[in-house]
Amino acid sequence: MADTTTPTPATTATRTTGSHANGSGTAGKTTIDDTVVSKVAGIAAREVNGVHSLGGGAARAIGALRDAIGQRDHGQGVKVEVGEKQVAADVVIVAEYPVSLQQVADGVRSSVARALQQIVGMEVAEVNVTVQDVFIPGDDDDNDDKKESRVE
Repeated sequence: MADTTTPTPATTATRTTGSHANGSGTAGKTTIDDTVVSKVAGIAAREVNGVHSLGGGAARAIGALRDAIGQRDHGQGVKVEVGEKQVAADVVIVAEYPVSLQQVADGVRSSVARALQQIVGMEVAEVNVTVQDVFIPGDDDDNDDKKESRVE
């Protein structure tokens, strides 16, 4: 029996494995939560050279707070849709200046698709990449205390 996906609520991806498909001879059901799929995609996207961060402005602000307390959200900026046999992902990135935006987007698409196929074990229908912003080194540096005072 081949791996199949059982329809479940929108919050989980369920993989049902037949008695000989998993190699151990034991039948059973594996449930992978959508948040896990999002994390896998987020980690893969962050590994691409030229990706500064993931998510839009509000998500990055909340992410900065989470990072400060040591609870990074690896799924930030990633939305997944899990079907019976396929998964689709939407990834929002901030690219580093002066990288080629198309090359970074292609790299993210390839990295996320590969990770979802290898780690989650589902066919990837599509990976959409939105370049939300460009990070310019020096713009976000905290140089407030280095600036000269305008008043005495």
